[in-house]
Amino acid sequence: MVNSEYERRIAARFATFDQDGNGYIDRADFNGAAKALLAEFGTTARSEKGQALYGGAEALWQGMAGIADRDGDQRITREEFVTAAVKRLRDNPDRFAEIARPFLHAILDVADTDGDGDATVEDAARVLTVLGVPGDTARAVAAALDADGDGKVGEAEIVPAFARYFTVPE
Repeated sequence: MVNSEYERRIAARFATFDQDGNGYIDRADFNGAAKALLAEFGTTARSEKGQALYGGAEALWQGMAGIADRDGDQRITREEFVTAAVKRLRDNPDRFAEIARPFLHAILDVADTDGDGDATVEDAARVLTVLGVPGDTARAVAAALDADGDGKVGEAEIVPAFARYFTVPE
């Protein structure tokens, strides 16, 4: 049961991972997200970037399952997700950042349409939209990630932001 305001806010983030809306997070959600991102950016699954994205998605799934799947059924319920965020990650968002780093790095590679190692703010917004963030919100978040105002979003900006989003309610 979700009691505190903190827990309610973290619980609301569950839907970001539950890509298919079936009420739990599982490997299929991560594979679905990878497939959708590859389609959005015209990248084949068999390419180096495609394989890295699927590998990063699997690493993130395994890391999350290791932290949150308390009953070992290979599915993370909303309650398990909240418990993991509140009890296991709240005081150590860097741990979650490191679990997510391979997936986020691979996303940046796929979204890096000009080959400079970073995604443009527009491409970062496309990524967020594919992952289920509404368009206006996706654009605002992508712009906010561009801390230095250079029109680019890099790994140094997205990894800590991702960890904060899923472990800190503000």
